Amino acid sequence: MDVLEALDRQLGRPAPLVFDRLTMPRDGRLAVLAPHPDDFDAVAVTLGRFAALGWSLHVAVLTGGASGVEDGYRGATGAAAKAALREAEQRASCAAFGLPAENLHFLRLAEDERGHQIDDAANLERVAAFLGDARPHCVFMPHGEDSNTAHRRTWAMFERVAVRDGLTAWAWLNRDAKTLAMREDLYTLFGADEAEWKGRLLRLHDSQQSRNLRTRGHGFDTRVLEVNRATARAAGFDGVLAEAFELRRFG
Repeated sequence: MDVLEALDRQLGRPAPLVFDRLTMPRDGRLAVLAPHPDDFDAVAVTLGRFAALGWSLHVAVLTGGASGVEDGYRGATGAAAKAALREAEQRASCAAFGLPAENLHFLRLAEDERGHQIDDAANLERVAAFLGDARPHCVFMPHGEDSNTAHRRTWAMFERVAVRDGLTAWAWLNRDAKTLAMREDLYTLFGADEAEWKGRLLRLHDSQQSRNLRTRGHGFDTRVLEVNRATARAAGFDGVLAEAFELRRFG
């Protein structure tokens, strides 16, 4: 049985599903489309589950995320300097996760004046080329029903590429702090130890940690983990946290 057939048998069951109650295949290929540096870390527990199964993870960060850096943070004032800081944070986080450095790609797509990737043919082809090289069985990204423009455009670009190029894969669309609406098909449950590990990854994005502490009174780590805690509670899982996904099969 190949990886996709095994995935179909597990993920095609009636929802909701719990990751650790499934018999997931080993040694598959997984792609992450991260609109910004740090979107990888929002689903780090689930990605870690796949890595433990021997899956090959390939990560594409689509934009520099400069708009998320406060002016003057570590002396950065221009977009290029801010994007360089965020890329360094993502490299540090992915290294702590254990991702091989050669599997982290910064696509640096052309952006509009607000720092969102432009939804044009050139950018679409760069996303298509990444997916073509990665040859994924699963593709992770934020859900398209989201208040963040870059999140919405990432889903829209992926969907067009997947349909146009006949991609055969499962899309995993995750809930985050800005998700407006989604169907929750699968939960990855985790406890205090994994929450602390995930928090350490999130805190490596210090530009976001510092900004959240100043503007919201709590850290970036707390914000993400509170979404996971509320997700688990709303789904009836007591005493744990959960990353939640809507699953869509392409091909």
